[in-house]
Amino acid sequence: MNRKITVVGAFILASIGALAQENDSINKLDQVVVSDSKFALPKEKSGKVIVKITAEELQKRKGQSVASILSTVAGVEINGNQSRNGKDLGVYLRGGRNHQVLILIDGVPVTDASGINLSYDLRLLPADQIESIEVMKGASSTLYGTGAATGVINITLKKAGKKNIAGNAYMNMGSMETTEKTNNYEPQEFNQGFGVNGTIDKFNYLATLNSTESTGISEAKGDHFEPDNFSRVNAMVKFGVQATKKLALDFSANYDRTKNDFDAGSFSDDLENYLLSEQYRVGFSPKYKYNKGEFVMHSAANVISRDFFSYGSMTNYKSRSVNTDAFNKFQVTPDVFIVTGAQFQFHEMSNESQYGNIEKELAKFNMIDPYVTAVFTSRFGLNLNAGARYNLHSRYGNNLVYNVNPSYKLENLPVKVLASYSTAFVSPSLYQLYSPYGDLELSPEKDATAEVGFEAGLLSGKLTLSAVAFHREEKDAIGFDLMTYKYFNVNGINNAKGVETTLSYQWNKNIRFNANYTFTELARQSRILNPKHKANASVDVQATERLGFNVAYQFVADRAFEYTVYLPPTFDPVLMSETLKDYQLVNANIRYDLIKNRLNIFAAADNILNKDFVETRGFSSRGRNFKIGFNFLF
Repeated sequence: MNRKITVVGAFILASIGALAQENDSINKLDQVVVSDSKFALPKEKSGKVIVKITAEELQKRKGQSVASILSTVAGVEINGNQSRNGKDLGVYLRGGRNHQVLILIDGVPVTDASGINLSYDLRLLPADQIESIEVMKGASSTLYGTGAATGVINITLKKAGKKNIAGNAYMNMGSMETTEKTNNYEPQEFNQGFGVNGTIDKFNYLATLNSTESTGISEAKGDHFEPDNFSRVNAMVKFGVQATKKLALDFSANYDRTKNDFDAGSFSDDLENYLLSEQYRVGFSPKYKYNKGEFVMHSAANVISRDFFSYGSMTNYKSRSVNTDAFNKFQVTPDVFIVTGAQFQFHEMSNESQYGNIEKELAKFNMIDPYVTAVFTSRFGLNLNAGARYNLHSRYGNNLVYNVNPSYKLENLPVKVLASYSTAFVSPSLYQLYSPYGDLELSPEKDATAEVGFEAGLLSGKLTLSAVAFHREEKDAIGFDLMTYKYFNVNGINNAKGVETTLSYQWNKNIRFNANYTFTELARQSRILNPKHKANASVDVQATERLGFNVAYQFVADRAFEYTVYLPPTFDPVLMSETLKDYQLVNANIRYDLIKNRLNIFAAADNILNKDFVETRGFSSRGRNFKIGFNFLF
């Protein structure tokens, strides 16, 4: 094990190369980011190491899911992305859990208020609808409120182009195999869609439709298990009006539907279980620019229904959420601006099953959060981001969070050093409060993160390096007691610490090497499948004006895993532990512009060496698989 880690580390440092697939490849200090201030800010002025996955990079990752793309970012682990489509996903940043990662879509936090955690299901979103992604790690509740304890994933959906009318149509298909069972690589996964967009005078519009279907792999691992199907339909409409030179109005509507077969658990097949989920989401975002600043309001509402059929019984979940975040940027001086805002959130849920109901009249709460952030960007290198938020919660009381984030751009050197201390909170979910397993006396989780690091652009910008060390403290974590079957606050403080490094080298205009390495250690092990060591490396080559290819490598170290068994004769729960062995994957893709700026095609191969590995105990993992596809633009 240690030898493998040494080899991986040497490969990353000696090859100057290899950065976490394309995600970190555009990581220069002159890039513009928005996540740490809510307004466009040059990366050299930002006090964070923010990974931005651009539209150009997403084009090179055609055929991949959102989870697969995110899984190669330093410090991010998406458990389940190596299994069949439809496998439930664990989104872990810096050793945290799903509900400690806040996901934004077009600036608005997205949640399922009926879920066990107030978290978003990434299976609902196709990568084809995304324009760009920013990943900011660390406690971020000052700007973003509840749930931003270990980081924020800020997703921006596609926007209208400048032509009167333009669009695209695409399709890809691929195999769905494990190492134990193959079907001669017959197509068993299909993804297709189209979109139109344009700008006419002061009016812009965009409409897209996407569908995905797959089969071929059983969710649970076992001999002669039946394959579990997955299907998804996504429709999106966006339009905007530039009412005046200063005022812009944007509207959006989304419909997302998934149907997913699933099994009875680890090593346990089931032919009838399924989950049907439907989401309706609408949004409104006005922006007004004035002499010394800008006012923005991000507002959205969603309704989600889920039919959950398991063990011969149907459970229906329904939820409704409303989120409005109004904030203003005021330029006090050329070097100082202040962001002031207030966020309102309302969540309610209901549940109907043979085991008991949760009434929406009971299961609801709201939050009102005023906040302020000041950003100082000096001309001599010193920058400072500091702020505070006061959360007013209708159910559990109030919380104050804050952040201090200084950074310094060294004089005459393309190096930025940074440090930060930030706090965060995570509200208990409605399910954890009001379900038969809930506790109305639960306290919110509290997190604090300290980090220090640097980011540098060397050799005239050809070489980009970054390294961040962090220490995170988690207090009042919400756990589930298997003896009382109740949610409770865990006593004591759980610590997590680690280091995240990235490297990128532009050999010439056609060849880029990328790499990252993450070390994460938890003081108290949990059910989180978080590897202590993880590394990604890739090389991307634009061989000709039309032909490009990418080869990528991923190493995931041993993972300690805890699970529960019920032993006869009493069948009381007993906690067991197991070590899941490390694994290595090699993936590749090739792309070609068949008709320049009109028709491009691609082919991809994942797990080329057909390595047999375990991502989650008792569940299937993908073996060698192939995918081909095209994208036609008009």
